[in-house]
Amino acid sequence: MNVEFINPFLSSLINVLATMAQTELTPGKPKIKKDEVARGDVSGLIGMVGPQTKGSFSITFDESLALAIMERMLGERPEKINEEVTDMVGEITNMVTGGAKNLLGEKGYDFDMATPLVVSGPGHTITHKCEGAKIIMPFTSEDGNANIEVSFDKL
Repeated sequence: MNVEFINPFLSSLINVLATMAQTELTPGKPKIKKDEVARGDVSGLIGMVGPQTKGSFSITFDESLALAIMERMLGERPEKINEEVTDMVGEITNMVTGGAKNLLGEKGYDFDMATPLVVSGPGHTITHKCEGAKIIMPFTSEDGNANIEVSFDKL
């Protein structure tokens, strides 16, 4: 998969969390993901379709990080993942994908975004509806870990 296509998602995530939640993420090394098991407790998944390709993007947060982001964004910290936290994860998924869409649009790639789907719980799965490789990129922070996954049919 083309790094030029993945980097906008990485920079958009770092920007959204720094701006909206005063949360600093440190990126790890990307790798190919072979299974569908999420590497965290709550995930947002969004599909994208455009003239050149179709794909999907997901972001998964450890519960501790999701709760810390919730507290920073809305001033309240639930005891566990609840409906407000899953709504917030859906919004973050939208914001990150929207930011990446803008950056990719500058490079001539255009796509429409679906409504995000949010899934939570230990061992939940993320199914990307495309045939390309799934790239997973881990991030660490003081409050827990996050992982983004990007998969596209062809690029």
